Amino acid sequence: MLLGILVVLCFIPTADVTENKILVAQRPLLIVANKTATLVCNYTYNGTGKEFRASLHKGTDSAVEVCFISWNTTNTSSNSNKEFNCTGSHNKDKVIFSLWNMSASQTDIYFCKIEAMYPPPYVYNEKSNGTVIHVKETLIQTQEPQSAIPLWIMVAVTGVLAFYSMLITAVFINYWQKSKKNMYHQSDYMNMTPRHPPHQKNKGYPSYAPTRDYTAYRSWQP
Repeated sequence: MLLGILVVLCFIPTADVTENKILVAQRPLLIVANKTATLVCNYTYNGTGKEFRASLHKGTDSAVEVCFISWNTTNTSSNSNKEFNCTGSHNKDKVIFSLWNMSASQTDIYFCKIEAMYPPPYVYNEKSNGTVIHVKETLIQTQEPQSAIPLWIMVAVTGVLAFYSMLITAVFINYWQKSKKNMYHQSDYMNMTPRHPPHQKNKGYPSYAPTRDYTAYRSWQP
């Protein structure tokens, strides 16, 4: 009887420990300098699943699902968390997650999760080491406000104004010099009445002043 039981047990197929197992490999670090990251999740699966789901999770506890992609033999669909710009694509034994417009606050560790949804049994990978995505802070460069007037126009206007200023100054100086010269000429013709030379009165020069009558002063003489 015991021998028969042993014979029956020998014919029971043993479960293959490698059956329906998913292994995931990720690069440990990804530095983002232009706000765009591409995270590749390489995986191996030796099961018979035909419908799969791959998702990207953020944080050490994988609490935030960033985005996911589902596919089967005929269809593929993808969706993203509203707080992220993310899309996924599937290519043979890898899933590629593309992220853009990332900010420095999104720097964290990210994990890939691969699930065999159908047919049963349901299988998913053990948690991998993850990938640290380091998003560098983008420096905002301030630009000096540009003048609405082109530089060459400003230079031309300045030159014209300077030329007219010099021209007006030259005309004014010329007019002032002529006026000054005319004033000198006018002063030469003013008060042209001849005068008696000193100590030479009544010597042939006409008298232009009334002559005093000195006889009135002589009436007192005897």
